[in-house]
Parts: sequence; C-alpha cells; structure tokens
Amino acid sequence: MGEEKKKLVWKGGNMLYPVPAVIVSCADRNGESNLFTVAWTGTVCTNPPMLSISVRPERYSYHMLKETGEFVVNMTTEKLVRAADFCGVRSGRDMDKWEKCGLTRQEAAKVSVPLIAESLVNIECRVREVITLGSHDLFLADVLAVNVDPDLLDVKGKLCLETAKPSVYSHGEYYGLGKLLGTFGYSVKKKGNGRKKKGGR
Repeated sequence: MGEEKKKLVWKGGNMLYPVPAVIVSCADRNGESNLFTVAWTGTVCTNPPMLSISVRPERYSYHMLKETGEFVVNMTTEKLVRAADFCGVRSGRDMDKWEKCGLTRQEAAKVSVPLIAESLVNIECRVREVITLGSHDLFLADVLAVNVDPDLLDVKGKLCLETAKPSVYSHGEYYGLGKLLGTFGYSVKKKGNGRKKKGGR
C-alpha cells in the first residue's frame, strides 16, 4: 500500500451534500401566500410521519409559518429548478413569486396553504414544534397528506419517482440525478433468488 494521503481539516460547516432544494409554500392568517426555497430539510420520523425545515427568522415567510403553523413542501424537478433558484434569491416582500415564476396555486387537502400544481409531489405539513438553533429555527412538522401526480404511478400502482426527474442542490449548484446505482438491500441479496441474507440493521 502507498503512503496514506492526509486530508485537509476545515472548520465545522454545512458540508452534507447533496440535499433536496424544495419550494415551500406558506400563507399568513389572511390567506396571502408566498413561495420560498429551502435546502435545509429532511425526514425526521416514520411513525408518525414527520419532516423538518430550517428557516432564518429574517426571511419574509418566517412570520407566515409562525402565524398559521402550516406549509407545503413541493418537490423540485428539473423543470422547476429555475423557479426554485428564483424563489430562493428573491423576496416575497417585493413581488408575487407565484406570478413571476408562472406557478399555479392549487387547493390542498388538509391545510389552508396552497400547493404548487406544477410540482408532481406535494407534502402537506402542520408545525408541531419550533426549535431555536442559531442562524436558523427548526420547524418540526407532522405530515398530514401527500399529493402525488398519477402519471408517476406504473401499471401496478407503484410510485416511480425517478420519472419525475427530481433535482438536488450541492454547494451552490443544482443537479439532476444520475444513473441508478443500486436498490435498498442489494448489497446483501443472494444471487439467483433475490432474497436478502439473514440479519438486520
């Protein structure tokens, strides 16, 4: 073996990439809605289904989240990347971002906040807890409903999310997803019968 390459050691920072840059829709108590892009988001619990978004208090949408306690996470596809970038760098204080991005408000099933009709998957959320962290506040939310475009289902009713062409964000750049590298559990499957080896995580 050759000499071990020494890695650079940087100070602590946000280097967990890539991440989904989702467009979040929200509304105030008067029904005025806005769109903003969030990269600090993720699944936090399966049962009950929960996710989180982290938001800077100075963002225009912050007060809307606090007022109604509801929001919708709209999945960003390759077609929506430009809108996601715009909604992340422009403020709803100055314009109607729905109109500027050519996006359509659609009524949600469980929350009073509109979802983006052009997004193929919309996750309706209700805030359970807000945790003050520092630069961002973490909004822990229950997932109340998931809206899915029927075109994403195959003939057996299986969700084929790859057909939506989802996008990710990595250190200031947007990417589409590459080729399939494997499926869950493929590393422990026995050849021939498709069964996994015994043992859990």
